[in-house]
Parts: sequence; structure tokens; C-alpha cells
Amino acid sequence: MAAEGGWRPAGGGRRRRRRHREEEAAAEGGAVLRRLREARNDLLSSGFWAASAGAVRAPLGGTAEPPARCVCYGLGRFSCCPAARHQLAFLLLLLEELGVPPGRCSVFDPAFSAQEAAALAELGLRLLPDNEEGKHGIEGSATLFYMVHCGKALYNNLLWRNWSAGALSKMVIIGNSFKGIEERLLSRILQRDYSYIAKVLKGTEEVALPAHPQYLDTFNDTSVHWFPLQKLQELSPEVWDLVEEPTYEECEIIRKEDRADQRSATAAEA
Repeated sequence: MAAEGGWRPAGGGRRRRRRHREEEAAAEGGAVLRRLREARNDLLSSGFWAASAGAVRAPLGGTAEPPARCVCYGLGRFSCCPAARHQLAFLLLLLEELGVPPGRCSVFDPAFSAQEAAALAELGLRLLPDNEEGKHGIEGSATLFYMVHCGKALYNNLLWRNWSAGALSKMVIIGNSFKGIEERLLSRILQRDYSYIAKVLKGTEEVALPAHPQYLDTFNDTSVHWFPLQKLQELSPEVWDLVEEPTYEECEIIRKEDRADQRSATAAEA
């Protein structure tokens, strides 16, 4: 098509549109990171982080090995959700406090957008490629699991995957209070559906994050959990005998097949 002063190059409009989209994405990514810095400043200025630091350091006051790496599940849509953004800002402060480099922190949530994945990469965090359903083995490395407000099945799956005194003693879990789970569930349901949580309760130390009026919904029912080797060794030997992989009739987490079904449906509609 002729243009004033000559011919318009083929595909010039497509290139401009692509460049415009890239510029928009870069601007949106910058806005996400700016809001994240604001969330960090909120945590620091409110005093919540300072008040939480004692709970965060509690496992290190005994014989627990300092974590060398971190795994984060269930963070949520932090680009548009203030609570998720504050949880991510807390995680970044946590990594600084414990001396864990961002590159040794792996993150996964099936809800992440491409923009959020890019922001996490910009922060130096590593995105896990697959939905592990919480079944992440520590492979001998002391590991912090950051799992605020995750479904009970994720905690249960994580415990199952690392079901030995040696592995559990190298783990710290920040997430929903195990004591709270025990109090809220009928004993028979806990024993039947979340048996690994039930079996590890007597081998668990737990310290709750402090309540703060600004973050009642963001960090409510959140505790730091660790598993001292001595306490684990005092559990009945029968506790360690049954290592059957958990199954759930009704599951409050997104499973691998759920994500695959969603992709298949999307492809069929395209």
C-alpha cells in the first residue's frame, strides 16, 4: 500500500503494534515492582516485620540448620492483590534476614500471569516449571517452605514427600498453623485425609506470627513450624512405617490434571 513519500514496508504496522505491546508490558512490570517496594516499606514502617523477626529466627535458636534454599507455594496474583503483594514483600525480607540468595528461592503458583512471572525473574527468583502439588523433596538441603494460606493437602503432600526424621529436621514451614488445623478439623477427618499432618504434630515446634491490625487477613493463622530431630526420634516407630502417597476425594488445591484439563479446554475453544 502506497504511503506519502513512498511505500510502507510490509509488516510495519505489526512491528509497531508489537513494540507498543512490549512497551506497555514493560510499564506494567515497572508498576508491579514499584507497588512491591511500597508493600515492603509498609511492612517495615508498620513494625510488623520487626515484630515477626523473632518468630522467623526461632528455629535457628536451637539445633536447626539454617536454610540454604527456599520454596514458595501459593503466593497468588500479587500484581492485583495487595495481600499477595505484602506476602511476597515479606518473603523477600525473609530471604534477606536468613541470608538465602533470591536465586536459591523457587516459586510456583498456577495462577501466575506472564507479567508476574517476568516480575519474579526480575527479582532474581526462580520459577518452578511444573505443579509439584507440594511434593518437593529437600534432597538433603536445609529448606524453608513459605506457604501462607495454602490448602491443607499441600502441607500433607510436602510432609509425605520428606517423611523421615532426617529430612523433616532440615525443614522449616511458614504457613497455616498446624495447631489451628488440628483444632478446626474433626480428629477422624484429620487422621483419614491429612494423616501426615496428624502424625507429625507431636514432633513439631510452632511459633505464631504476631497479630497486627493492618495485616489481620494477610497473615492470619500463620505460624513458623520446625521439627527438632530429638522430638521426631521420640515418636513411635510405627509413625514412620506407613508411607503411602496421599489421595483426596475432595481436594482444595489445584492438581496437575486440573491444569492440564484447563489447557485442553482452552485449546479446544481456540
